[in-house]
Amino acid sequence: MIERYTLPEIGDIWSEENKLRNWLKIEIAACEAWAGLGKIPLEAVEIIKEKAGFDIQRVKEIEAEVHHDVIAFLTNVAEYVGDESKYIHLGMTSSDVLDTGLALQMRDSADLILEKLKVLQKAVKGKAVEHKYTLTIGRTHGVHGEPTTFGLKMALWYTELERDIERMQQAREVISHGAISGAVGNFAHLDPRVEEYVCRVLGLKPCKVSSQVIQRDRHAQFLTALAIVAGSLEKMATEVRNLQRTEILEAEEPFRKGQKGSSAMPHKRNPMLSERVAGLSRVIRGNALAAMENIALWHERDLTHSSVERIIIPDSCILLYYMLDKFTGIVEGLVVNEGNMRENIEKTRGLIFSQELMLALINKGLLREDAYRVVQKNAMKSWLERSDFKELVLQDPEITALLSAQEIEAVFDFSLYTKNVDYIFKRCGLE
Repeated sequence: MIERYTLPEIGDIWSEENKLRNWLKIEIAACEAWAGLGKIPLEAVEIIKEKAGFDIQRVKEIEAEVHHDVIAFLTNVAEYVGDESKYIHLGMTSSDVLDTGLALQMRDSADLILEKLKVLQKAVKGKAVEHKYTLTIGRTHGVHGEPTTFGLKMALWYTELERDIERMQQAREVISHGAISGAVGNFAHLDPRVEEYVCRVLGLKPCKVSSQVIQRDRHAQFLTALAIVAGSLEKMATEVRNLQRTEILEAEEPFRKGQKGSSAMPHKRNPMLSERVAGLSRVIRGNALAAMENIALWHERDLTHSSVERIIIPDSCILLYYMLDKFTGIVEGLVVNEGNMRENIEKTRGLIFSQELMLALINKGLLREDAYRVVQKNAMKSWLERSDFKELVLQDPEITALLSAQEIEAVFDFSLYTKNVDYIFKRCGLE
């Protein structure tokens, strides 16, 4: 899955080379910290910085023998450095390198995902402003309710993306923590100032306390944030899919020249990208559940989380980045069929004004139950006979006894549904 959906920017973060490069940064920073504390000769650190390197294939060869990735890495680095390699990894344990390196990868991925979220939000804002007053039918339970505007649909997405950005920023903060605290996390063979220095150099914060590992509630929050963003994208993609149904056809994802929708039916224009986005969100949700399962480890550490994380964290970051990229393209190229929106509004022959009519009768002194009964009687007749609702209302003596023809005409006014759009947009920051 990783290879199939890797995009160069985020794929590089999760490459083996970048992982080992981060490990080397951590080890060198720890040597610098020890040198600053007088534990390692400064000359040795300069040699380490000059000579340190690794070869991925060589690391794999060593790992095949020792069955330990960090030891294999350190052995290979030592082959480059020579005698001064004795100062590398001083007092540290493998998880110091693994978890701090993983924090760097998650942080850097969060930065790219946040960039993509902001690009998508900008695209959604453009559609919201463009269709601020474009009337469309609002549906509840899939059934026509009352008119709204397509711009308000987009404003809803815009504010949800605002929350998604905030969630990702919070998750980024939570996972941007390192630990160089040694076996079981008590600094027995380390100076806490080494951890402070390493984290400062890498742009991380030291964990206030760690065991042998950074606690996995941090990773669970990060994966949960990714899953919520994926859920938002699924929600939006599902709306596009529904609006593209032949019976509705109010909006369509872009269908480019040369594109084909079906091997059997040449007429098909399927919402395939939206379906892809919706489907991939299920993978990320499942990964978030696995991240929650990783929280409970035995004592100061075990390895049950490790194999899981090697799959769920890279996959989730790469998949979400991919989904954001694809859905941004959908929004930017979205075809909005305003004519079909108007036709769909008119399909119920005025029934969408039933609430306004009921309220008008209540304002004339009719009890709500009686007003509801009178309006529903005409509404059901309109449903069954497929007749015009307003005409039925104008012929109902119970209604005309209270409302004049002019007052009834005022009930059937579409401006009712746009009068507060400006207020909502202002509240959303979409002025």
